[in-house]
Amino acid sequence: MAADMMILGKRIKHFRISSGMTLEQLGDSVGVVPSQLSLIENGKREPKLSLLNAIATTLGVSVQELLSTEAPDRRSELEIELERLQQSELYTSLQLPAVRSTKGLSDEALEAIVGLHKEMERRERLSIATPEEARRANTELQAVMREKNNYLPELDELAEDLVKRAGHESGALMHRTVAEMANLVGFELIFVDDLPSSARSITDLANGRIYLPPASIPGGHGLRAMALQAIAHRLLNHQKPSNYAEFLQQRLEINYFAAAALMPRSRSVAFLQNAKKERNIAIEDFRDAFGVTHEAAALRFTNLATEHLGLRTHFLRVNQGEGIFRGYENDGLRIPADVNGSIEGQVVCRKWPARMAFQRTNRTNEFYQYTDTPGGTFWDSTQTGTGEKEEFSISVGVPFDDAKWFRGRDTERREVSTCPNENCCRVPSDELAQRWSGKAWPSARMHAHVLSPLPSGTFPGVEETELFAFLEKHANAGG
Repeated sequence: MAADMMILGKRIKHFRISSGMTLEQLGDSVGVVPSQLSLIENGKREPKLSLLNAIATTLGVSVQELLSTEAPDRRSELEIELERLQQSELYTSLQLPAVRSTKGLSDEALEAIVGLHKEMERRERLSIATPEEARRANTELQAVMREKNNYLPELDELAEDLVKRAGHESGALMHRTVAEMANLVGFELIFVDDLPSSARSITDLANGRIYLPPASIPGGHGLRAMALQAIAHRLLNHQKPSNYAEFLQQRLEINYFAAAALMPRSRSVAFLQNAKKERNIAIEDFRDAFGVTHEAAALRFTNLATEHLGLRTHFLRVNQGEGIFRGYENDGLRIPADVNGSIEGQVVCRKWPARMAFQRTNRTNEFYQYTDTPGGTFWDSTQTGTGEKEEFSISVGVPFDDAKWFRGRDTERREVSTCPNENCCRVPSDELAQRWSGKAWPSARMHAHVLSPLPSGTFPGVEETELFAFLEKHANAGG
């Protein structure tokens, strides 16, 4: 209704000026004081039908022309749009004064102001992207990394340089070395027990502090990695992400940097090349040599395998009961994906080692398996672990011909998977179907994420109220 009144007022004003009439002249003709006409032209008052007929007759136009829903000109269109934008919740939440479209405001200035408002709206929409938009951005990022063989040499160089400057030469990266690396880029590591629940770490840019929890959180994320990720934001000069794609890109870069610092390229490549020479590559050895988690070692292997070992590979993290959490391949393995190409949450074949490994009683060592698929035969090494909520498996694999370089190549375990053909493992046998069809009614497990909104905000999921209160508290306390 307000927009319609604005358009009506603009059209009356347009036809009045086109007729060469002033407010006073039109008011005298229709029997209304100029101030009342001004309110109508500004969309502040709705005219009665009798007055509308009198105005149309005086201006020589039809009532239908006055009631058209189209703005009479570009200037009017911009003024109406500015009024709408300044009444939005986004703008009013900023508590800024409204800009009036006066005669002194040029068309160019009005175009610029409206354009800025629209950009604000666009960025706000992106910051609270739908799950579909976020998944699409993630899928596009995965495609880019596949083209790059999951390898970002510029980040390797940056990490290795900082590690050397901190004086570290061999063995696992120590906490004190990470603290020295932080000092080299102008930050102090401070461990606190009251971090906001929505943040893993907080960087105080004003006072040069990186706040971390006092102990590792569940799921294999160590304090060293969290500190290195925070350092990476500063080294890479990251700005506030304007959309989910940029947020995901930044997250990928800081994770890669942290892994590259914990497992520097030169020493990692030398270790893996020696293991290949001995035909004894094992992710568990790589993990233990650098004191990292199995998942970190597996992902780091994918960074270096193609460029430095000449091996094409794949990686899967599968959460039991939840499906694929993370995946990568450049070796032709057909990872399940939805119609948009997204793999997260997809269920892998029951016969793949990523799921077969959960059936083992003894899970201390890695689980090895060959799997015949429509796209070829693949060899995998799989390790299981326990996360915050449930078990997960980490699989690293290669095509059959490259299994010769790995420990576990002599396994006799072999499965045949014809997925995504449903007859492979998703359709029960005729015997079971006949016996139980119509005789069972399971209560389906409801995953919390199904109905949860995607985290919003500049840093998705982080509550700024908690964030700023935390910074205020510790800044006043001197750290």
